[in-house]
Amino acid sequence: MPSRRELANAIRVLSMDAVQRAKSGHPGAPMGMADIAEVLWRDYLKHNPANPRWADRDRFVLSNGHASMLLYALLHLSGYDLGIEDIKNFRQLGSRTAGHPEYGLTPGVETTTGPLGQGITNAVGMALAEKVLAARYNRDGHTIVDHYTYVFAGDGCLMEGVSHEACSLAGTLGLGKLIVFWDDNGISIDGEVEGWFADDTPARFEAYGWHVVRDVDGHDPEAVARAIEAARAERARPSLICCRTIIGYGSPNLAGTHDCHGAPLGEEEVAAAREKLGWPHPPFEIPREIYEAWDARGRGAEAEQAWNERFAAYREAYPELAAEFERRMRGDLPAELAARAADYIRRLQAEGPKVATRKASQMAIEALAPALPELIGGSADLTGSNLTAWSGSKAITREDADGNYIHYGVREFAMAAIMNGLALHGGFLPYGGTFLVFSDYMRNGMRMSALMRLGVIYVLTHDSIGLGEDGPTHQPVEHVASLRLIPEMHVWRPCDAVETAAAWRAALLRRDGPTSLALTRQGVPHQPRTDAQVEAIARGGYVLVDCEGTPELILMASGSEVGLVVEAGRRLAEAGRRVRVVSMPCMEVFEAQDPDYREAVLPAAVTARLAVEAGVPEPWLKYVGARGAVIGIDRFGESGPAAALFEHFGFTVDNVVRTAESLL
Repeated sequence: MPSRRELANAIRVLSMDAVQRAKSGHPGAPMGMADIAEVLWRDYLKHNPANPRWADRDRFVLSNGHASMLLYALLHLSGYDLGIEDIKNFRQLGSRTAGHPEYGLTPGVETTTGPLGQGITNAVGMALAEKVLAARYNRDGHTIVDHYTYVFAGDGCLMEGVSHEACSLAGTLGLGKLIVFWDDNGISIDGEVEGWFADDTPARFEAYGWHVVRDVDGHDPEAVARAIEAARAERARPSLICCRTIIGYGSPNLAGTHDCHGAPLGEEEVAAAREKLGWPHPPFEIPREIYEAWDARGRGAEAEQAWNERFAAYREAYPELAAEFERRMRGDLPAELAARAADYIRRLQAEGPKVATRKASQMAIEALAPALPELIGGSADLTGSNLTAWSGSKAITREDADGNYIHYGVREFAMAAIMNGLALHGGFLPYGGTFLVFSDYMRNGMRMSALMRLGVIYVLTHDSIGLGEDGPTHQPVEHVASLRLIPEMHVWRPCDAVETAAAWRAALLRRDGPTSLALTRQGVPHQPRTDAQVEAIARGGYVLVDCEGTPELILMASGSEVGLVVEAGRRLAEAGRRVRVVSMPCMEVFEAQDPDYREAVLPAAVTARLAVEAGVPEPWLKYVGARGAVIGIDRFGESGPAAALFEHFGFTVDNVVRTAESLL
C-alpha cells in the first residue's frame, strides 16, 4: 500500500507536469495543498465518481480556482470520467481541463471558480441549500439530506470583500456542515502577503460565529484528520480549518516563494522536484498501485446504494414528499405552472391594474409561488422596497431553516453568489432583490450566473430617474444597457403588470440562464391588448399599437416609457400619421426570434424610427438605424420629483411628437 505522502505526491507531479506542458498555470497551490486533499478525498469526502450528480453527495469547492490542477488531479485519480489525455491537454483550446474549473465542462466540478472569493460564497449557498432541504424533507428515522460542503480557499479568497459578506451570514445562519480549509501559505502573486494582509483571520472568523481550528500543519495528515474530525463534530457553526502550508511543496528551489505561484517551475526544477519527492516515474505516468489506492468508485457506489435504499424506505413512508424532492432535484418544474401562469396573465389583462411594475412583480410572485416549493427569495435589506416578499414568505433563521426567504442584509455581491450556490446545489429556484443601481455591487456574481447558465432571477427595482428624489447616486441610467451586454443574461423591462407577469413566467420557465427584471418605483398605465398581443409578449418585442396600411414611423420603448410613446403615437395618428408602436420588454428574447418575425415587427422598409428609454441610448441604435433617433439619457440624473425629472430630461409627449415629426 502506498504511503499517504506518495498518494499526495501523485497530485503534485500531475500538477507540475500539466502546468509545465501547458507552459502556463499555477503549480504552487496544488503542490502545497496536496496533503490536505489526500486526507479529505480519501477518508471523508462522500461522492460517487460514476454519478457526479448524486443528490446527497458532499460538495467540494476549490475557491482558489487558479489551483485547478489540484482538482483535476483529484478527479482523475479518484475515478471520474477525466482521463490522462485530459490532464495532458490542460489549458488547451477545447479541452475539459480549462485554466480555471468550469461548471458543466468537467465532470465533478461543482462550480466555476477563478474570481476569488466567489467559490467560498457559492459554497455558503450550497451549505444553506443542504440545511433548508434537510429541514423540509428529513423526518424521524428517515434522513435523506445529510451532506457536507467542503471548501479549499487561499489568502486571496479571504481578502476579497464578498467572502467577508458571505462568511458573516454563514455564521449568523449557523451553517454547521460548511467546512473551509484556509491554505495559509503567506504568498500571493505579488509576494509575501504580510505586507497587505495582516488580519488576525482566525479571530475574524470567530467573530463571525465560526468554529475555528487553529495552527494545523497542512503537511501532517494526522493533524489534518484531527481537524476534520473536530469540524465535523461541530454542527451548530461553520468551521474554518487554518492549515499552514508551504506553497510549491517539493520544489527544492522555489517552494515557499511567489515564483511558483503562477508560472511553470521550469524543466530543471521539475526534475529536481521529482528527485526530492522520490518520484522516479516519467511525466503523466502513475503506478497502478497509486491508482488503486485513490480509486473511489467502489466505496462511492456503496455509499450511493445505501442512500438509495434509505430513500426507497422514505418514498414508501412519505410518497408525496419523495416525489416532490425528486422532481426538485431533477430541476423539473411543476406540471401545472405554465397553465397557472397563462391563466394569471389573461386575468391581469382583463382586470387592467395600474401599478408600479415592482408591485406587479410582487403580485406575480404571489400568484405563482404557491405552485413552486423550490422558489426561494430574498433581498439585500430592501424587502419593503423591492417587494420581494409574499404572503407565504417565511424567513430562514439559524433556529428554523424550513423557510423560503433569506434576509441577506446589505450584502448585494454575496446575495448574487449565494443564489448561484443555491442553484448549483439543486432543488432551488432562487430570486433576490435590490435597487437596479446596486447591480454594480454584484455584477460579477451576475456574470457568473450567466457564464454557468444558472436559472437565477434578479429583481432590480427603482429602474430609472423615475425613482426621483434620491438623485443621481440611485438613478441607474447606464445599468440596463450594461446588463444587456452580458452574454446569456435576459433583461426584461416590462411596461405594465401584464408584461411583468409575462417576464416572471419567462424567467421561471427558463432553464438555461439568468434573468434580470428591471422594475419601476412609480406607477405605470395598463396597456390594452388582444389575446394575440398578450401571447406575443413572450417573444421579447411585439407590435402594441398599429396603423392601417404600412407604417411611416415606428415608435419603440421599454418599461415606463411605453405609455409615453403610446400617447405620442395617438397624437401623431390624430394628425394623420401612420404610426406603429412597438413594446420591447426583452431585447435578448426578441433577437432570438426568427428573421421573419423580427421583420414583421420592425420592417426594414420603414426607416423613420424613434426609440425612447430613460437610460443611455446605445442599446437602441441597432434598431433605429441611420435615419432614426433615440430619446435617452447620456448623463447622470438629478434629485427631484419624478415628474419634474422626466420633463427636465425630455421624456414628454410633446418632445416625442416633436422628435418624431422631425424624422418624418
